[in-house]
Amino acid sequence: MATFMLVTGGTRSGKSSFALDFCETVSTKKLFVATCPAVDDEMTARIRLHQLQRRNKGWTTRETPLALAEIFRQEARFYDVILIDCLTLWVSNLLYESQRTSDPLSSESLVQMTEEWLQKARRFPLHLVCVTNEVGLGIVPENALARQYRDLVGLVNQTVARAADDVVLVSCGIPLFLKKSPRKGEARS
Repeated sequence: MATFMLVTGGTRSGKSSFALDFCETVSTKKLFVATCPAVDDEMTARIRLHQLQRRNKGWTTRETPLALAEIFRQEARFYDVILIDCLTLWVSNLLYESQRTSDPLSSESLVQMTEEWLQKARRFPLHLVCVTNEVGLGIVPENALARQYRDLVGLVNQTVARAADDVVLVSCGIPLFLKKSPRKGEARS
């Protein structure tokens, strides 16, 4: 993999805009992997806003609410940059599916799924950018499902951050590099 960046932050922090801007500088062969299903009017409006940000900029979009590993199996060889937005909704979709099918989503199986698509991504000389939310900075949720969700998102974020070259926290539209690997010609600090 050429580079791997995880971009995190709160809701409406500017993380998706930062990720898009970075990807625009990398390549013209860009794949946007959208994990958000349009479940209501508000989500439909958010999806439209994100689509407008990418309009006329050469992005191909794939709606992939569950099967991230399939993107790398089927699509990765055609692109120089893949942007996944967002991992938080991917976890939400998996948790919803596990509730719907009465097949519990364990921490172990979620880490295994995450590591599976990470391994597949590493096989390609591409730039991978993943967007996620930082959900662990607030109060402890009052119900068990919300606590499970917070914990699972935290686990995915840690797994992906360990594998990433760069980890960026975006707050108020300002990026803060939590982890930054040196590029060719740069010295390690």
